[in-house]
Amino acid sequence: MRDTAFAKDASKICTGHGPDNMATLRNLAINTLRAAGHQNIAAGLRHASYEPFTRPPDLLGIV
Repeated sequence: MRDTAFAKDASKICTGHGPDNMATLRNLAINTLRAAGHQNIAAGLRHASYEPFTRPPDLLGIV
């Protein structure tokens, strides 16, 4: 899932703690979308990107 939805294989982050940190952020995004009821992660990412300044904070409960 990370390979297709987040283009993990194309990532240029490959040194230090970068890969681990990005994996944590990708997992956070996937789990947040699942908790919000999205079955399809790619569709959930598209839905969140339609209003990038309001929908992601709403998913996380940040006001």
